[in-house]
Amino acid sequence: MSSIVLNTLRREALCRFRTFIVQHRPTTVIVLREFRENAGLRHPYAEQNKHKREEFSLLEATHHDADRFGTLSPQVDEPETPDKGDLCEEEFLQRGTLRRQRFSIRQYADMIKDHLKNNRIQEAIDVVAVTMKNDRVKPTNYHFNLLIGGCSRVGYSKKAFQLYNKMKQHGLKVTGGTYTSLFNACAMSPFPGDGLKRSNQLREVMLEKGYDPNETNYNAMIKAYGRCGDLKTAFQLVDEMMSRQLPIATDTFNFLLQACISDNEHGFRHALLVWHRMHRMQVTPNRYSFNLLLRCVRDCQMGPIETMEECIEQILSNSIGNLGSNMITRSEKSVMDDLPNVRIAEPTAVQTNITKPLQSEGVPDLLSPSPHLGSLVKLGEVRKPEDRLLLLGGFAKVLSEMAKCGAEPDIRTMTELLDVIPPTYAAEKHILTTIKQLKLRCDIDFFNILIKKRSMRFDYEGAKDVLHMIEAANLEPDIVTYGVLALGCQTQDEARSLLKMMHEVDVRVNIQILGAMLRQGCARRNFRYITEILNIVKRERLMPNEQFLRHLEDFTKVCEKRDREYESKPNKKDREVFKMEYNRYRMQLDAWREHMGLHGLALDQALGIVRSHPWEQFKEPQAAGYENVKNLKLRHKKKKLHYIQKIDLDAISSGEEKNNAGTKKGLIS
Repeated sequence: MSSIVLNTLRREALCRFRTFIVQHRPTTVIVLREFRENAGLRHPYAEQNKHKREEFSLLEATHHDADRFGTLSPQVDEPETPDKGDLCEEEFLQRGTLRRQRFSIRQYADMIKDHLKNNRIQEAIDVVAVTMKNDRVKPTNYHFNLLIGGCSRVGYSKKAFQLYNKMKQHGLKVTGGTYTSLFNACAMSPFPGDGLKRSNQLREVMLEKGYDPNETNYNAMIKAYGRCGDLKTAFQLVDEMMSRQLPIATDTFNFLLQACISDNEHGFRHALLVWHRMHRMQVTPNRYSFNLLLRCVRDCQMGPIETMEECIEQILSNSIGNLGSNMITRSEKSVMDDLPNVRIAEPTAVQTNITKPLQSEGVPDLLSPSPHLGSLVKLGEVRKPEDRLLLLGGFAKVLSEMAKCGAEPDIRTMTELLDVIPPTYAAEKHILTTIKQLKLRCDIDFFNILIKKRSMRFDYEGAKDVLHMIEAANLEPDIVTYGVLALGCQTQDEARSLLKMMHEVDVRVNIQILGAMLRQGCARRNFRYITEILNIVKRERLMPNEQFLRHLEDFTKVCEKRDREYESKPNKKDREVFKMEYNRYRMQLDAWREHMGLHGLALDQALGIVRSHPWEQFKEPQAAGYENVKNLKLRHKKKKLHYIQKIDLDAISSGEEKNNAGTKKGLIS
């Protein structure tokens, strides 16, 4: 240990001595020269230097000679071009001090983590590609795993695989965490086709290398294949986990439910199969499982009626026959193998006796481990999210089943339920009362969904009333709040009022809000309203998005059709008014298109211009002064959550005169 300390002290002393030589070079040279002369040492070039000094003294002796023209001064200026040898020596001496200034492996990793936290993807990559390269420090697989993980979280799959290839070129070990991050990159990719292709290639590489995936790797693979639309492979991976006797936990089934969400046409049926398979394997659902199931209820259909009936029959028969075990039944395995076109074998003897015991009175219940159809009359009437929720037992049954599983609902659960409950004031009041009873804290997202739900059923006054609820809950509207409020701006005055409100709170309008207003103007066929929206886009220097241009294109087709009708019927009422307004609108639209650089372009060409590649934002360094960098307190800022105890629920009318959605007819007898 003492030798190590002595060597360290020697190196530090040597570095300080070299630094002193560089800083005091002229003085040091004189001191060294005197030291050599006193010590009797001779430099190899001492004789040559001595000869030069003699010539120099002759010049100095004769510079006062009158017979010679001019004088030769012994003071010679430094050359403008420095000597190469001096530069090399200077660089060598400085290099020793630079080595002492390099960061450690952990410090480079901390730099990468800091950039990734602030979504500075390019800066994080430059730590390895530029900084460590200039410092002549070889990166480790830990640095590459950090970068691959950061790229995977934002869906930058192309760069993630480029880093993976560079990692192999450096001869670094590829770990299980590397494979997990790469499959996550495929799952989060904005291009499902590309993500599926990369997943297949990566899986082949794992097989060629003989790598045995662990539980985490399998979950990442299920997530990737499910989100990319290959449900059959996702279910086969679960069977593969069972054959290898790997534990199948709740997380695995949650990734299967995510896979079901990706199938809009058959996803609800697949989710029911996954849910009851979870029951048979005695895996307890958690809060996220219920939230994902509710998302399936909202976004996914159940497919053909005949196939859905067979699927329900299979679920009911397995629950009554007590076939629940840790293994899959043969008939169910055939169901999983044939996804997404589910087909089930002929009914067995057990299935033929299920009608009477299952036809209990009341609402159907396909959520619990002992499901039943209740008094269901006709499955063909199930079309809307609230109908599919009713198949699960309704709002109360979902909360009851969560309590049995020990899963406490949060505000995200209530937000998902708000999206699938019937569009009535009574249902909304019921869910607000439940939030009060459970003492949950609401965020602004919940109220945004409530505003959107009321706006979509054309209850614009009720949507505005939600602003008072937001104020009572001690919350503040965000940009999404104004976006959903814009869905109810039917006239120019309402749009101006909303824009004025945004200006007072210093919120800048975006193209999404103006697109919602444009949608209302096109639906009302209000040329002046549409023209004002176009002028705002021009004044605010906003780039129209794809949906904005599609609204304009659809409205143009409607106007052209109406114009042809007026041409065929010259005496039709309001023809002249329409012609005058339409011609003025076309002139202003052409001027707007020319200003935006879209004049004379077809819709596909215009969309190609306004579309931005999702990975472009990661290729450029982040602009200086970005708020998350400048203000450290905002870096980890979370959404505000507050109780809603001050909201007056009695003020929410539950009368059916305010409901425009109608009642459920024909679904329940």
